[in-house]
Amino acid sequence: MAKNEKKETKQKNLVKEMFIAVIAGFIVGFICMFIKSSVSGTSMEGVWSIVEAIFFQDITSTTSLQGLGLMYIVGQLFMHALQMMIVPLVLCSLSLALCSLADPQRLGKIAGRTLLTYLAFYIVAATLAGIMAYTVKSFGVFNVTLPGEEATSLSTMDGYNPLVTVVNAVPTNWIEAMPSNSSILSVVVIAVVLGLVMVAIPEKTEPLKKVLESLSDVVQYFLNWLINTCAPVAIFCMITRALAVYGIEYILPTLAWIVTTICVSLILVCTIYPIGIFLTTGLNPFTFMRKTAKIGLFAAACNSSAATLPLNTQTCINELGCTEEISSFVLPTGMTINMNGTTAMHMCAITFIGTAAGINVTPAVLATAAFLSICTAVGTPSVPVAGTTMVYVVMMGLGFNTEACMIGYSLVLAMNYLPGMAVITLNVIGDAATNVIVNFKEGVLNKEIYNKK
Repeated sequence: MAKNEKKETKQKNLVKEMFIAVIAGFIVGFICMFIKSSVSGTSMEGVWSIVEAIFFQDITSTTSLQGLGLMYIVGQLFMHALQMMIVPLVLCSLSLALCSLADPQRLGKIAGRTLLTYLAFYIVAATLAGIMAYTVKSFGVFNVTLPGEEATSLSTMDGYNPLVTVVNAVPTNWIEAMPSNSSILSVVVIAVVLGLVMVAIPEKTEPLKKVLESLSDVVQYFLNWLINTCAPVAIFCMITRALAVYGIEYILPTLAWIVTTICVSLILVCTIYPIGIFLTTGLNPFTFMRKTAKIGLFAAACNSSAATLPLNTQTCINELGCTEEISSFVLPTGMTINMNGTTAMHMCAITFIGTAAGINVTPAVLATAAFLSICTAVGTPSVPVAGTTMVYVVMMGLGFNTEACMIGYSLVLAMNYLPGMAVITLNVIGDAATNVIVNFKEGVLNKEIYNKK
């Protein structure tokens, strides 16, 4: 009992520390933004350059010792340490989960319920986001003049067939798929194969199972230490640096899209998941939101669903009453295919880009955009700012290829960080909601843990 109480105290302290870190990061970041704009063009600009070099310098973009970049280093070390464990975490947790689900019929049922729930959330998120974006458009908020000078550099992608993801998911060399976090879907396939083989020939694969269990313990211990000890400081540094470096130079032209995307994402995360939990399980939705708040905060701060996976798993098992075996299947799967936050962002971005470019964005156009967005979100390739980059694919599918559309797209791409903080919250909390629903439908959800305050 004492051990459980100690664990609960740690969880409460972590939530408080992370919340303080987020608030402090925004406060200090906005102060830095104000100072930076105030000294611009004055004799004090040189002093700010020194401060920026000491704390905020991206040391990878320099060829010599031009700055210390202390906050950049702290944030990067934390993110690299998290990312270092993503492949072994997915490989061990998913393969061991499948190994424990020895009944093939049960595994098929769990997979079916998981995919069906993710699809339902996709459709609801796309529909509601489209309605809200169209409502905002109707008030004339998106009728802005796009600054042509911002279209100097575009990062676009060729048309991408999401079915290619199915082919690329099976690696030609599973050793080559392991060293990089860009092939997580391939790692999922490898883990599934290992898990099913361990079920088929348990006697011969017992040594492999023990190795994976030991590696899983190592990964969990390290991640628990990293999140509990280092997360608040790293989150403060990342948020402060992001605001201090990027400032508000490009925010005003796209303020309508940023505010709309953030508001839509927050409204959706506070409605579709609690309502989904209540309608499918009858459980108290406020309990779910209260316990998953720190998952959303963490994801927003680090802007990575992969980096949030350890905390999401920990919360689902220890606070929401989900089983480890089902969580180890649902959450890694959701990390790779559940991007309903990205779909919501696509609906807002397409509405903004089209309207600002003088195109009449009708409900029929938005319905087509929703279909294209869901397809591309499920098959989003692992590239930097993938979700925002895939807006280009949806644009091409709709015929939004004018120069004005490209200017709007460049602004959306340049200013993806702030709305991305809200968008990724939809993704990770959606994973947790699906996990609770699947566990409940399987009859293994521990309601006592879920309802415990």
